[in-house]
Amino acid sequence: MTKQKVFVTRNIPEKGLVLIRDLYEADIWQSEDPPGRNDLLERARGVDGLLSALTETIDATIMDMAPGLKVISNFAVGVDNIDVAAATQRKIPVGNTPGVLTDATADLAFALMFAVARRIVEGEQFVKDGNWKTWNPRLLLGADIVGGTLGIIGFGRIGKAVARRASGFDLHVIYSDPTERPAFGTTQVDLDVLLRESDFISLHVPLTPITRHMINSVTLKMMKPNAVLVNTSRGPVVDPEALYNALKDHRIFGAGLDVTEPEPLPADHPLLSLPNCLVVPHLGSASKETRDNMAILAAKNLIAGLNEERLPNCVNPQVYE
Repeated sequence: MTKQKVFVTRNIPEKGLVLIRDLYEADIWQSEDPPGRNDLLERARGVDGLLSALTETIDATIMDMAPGLKVISNFAVGVDNIDVAAATQRKIPVGNTPGVLTDATADLAFALMFAVARRIVEGEQFVKDGNWKTWNPRLLLGADIVGGTLGIIGFGRIGKAVARRASGFDLHVIYSDPTERPAFGTTQVDLDVLLRESDFISLHVPLTPITRHMINSVTLKMMKPNAVLVNTSRGPVVDPEALYNALKDHRIFGAGLDVTEPEPLPADHPLLSLPNCLVVPHLGSASKETRDNMAILAAKNLIAGLNEERLPNCVNPQVYE
């Protein structure tokens, strides 16, 4: 019996690959760099299943290269890299990997918040540059965490996990998300109230036309001058030019970015020249256990779709109607 063909667009952890290799004719992209557009078009030709990552745009053209495509499994929670409407129109279920990366991403959001507030990276560079001569009562003064107000924009799984962590630091937590009820002692507020009252702001929204550049020159002006902005959601939620100007002019205290626009940032990007902007290379889910679990769930979504069964995590369940 001929095995079904799948294209895995990135070399995901072995715990996921081992579930796929024996069952299917698996074409696994081996380069550290993601496939280019032409590579993606060619390798997707005629496959039965796609296991993609956030670095690949899976649009209608890609889908039409594989008329028998049964499933698209995304190695991520967000699916802004996939034309879900086009997949739904073609009755192709789209899977993602929620839940398994919630804690790792919430941990990183807190790590960025602490690092920016206490100027950890600036301090490390100060030492490496040979500038540490003695203790100084005014050296690299940062912001206190305890007793501050944390504003969470987007109160889904990860936003709630951040709120749970905040309780251990005596933070007053407010959030803006009209679709979610208060939890863990939080208070729901309008976005403009959150922006004005928060000492720390953590972004946890999906990328949509509404959330694209929701942090912009107007919303940045509403923030406190001591505010710390953290983004572990998607880069285009923040307007990079507006953020650069706000940080450069010290209209807010600092920013910690796990995601950027563009991604990756070129080495000469203006944001990287600012001491009050900490940028890391999309590490939200980057723990070994978490990435293993993501690979397993992505593989299970792929296998279910190829077996014409309901995906464990499906973002367009209307395909089953």
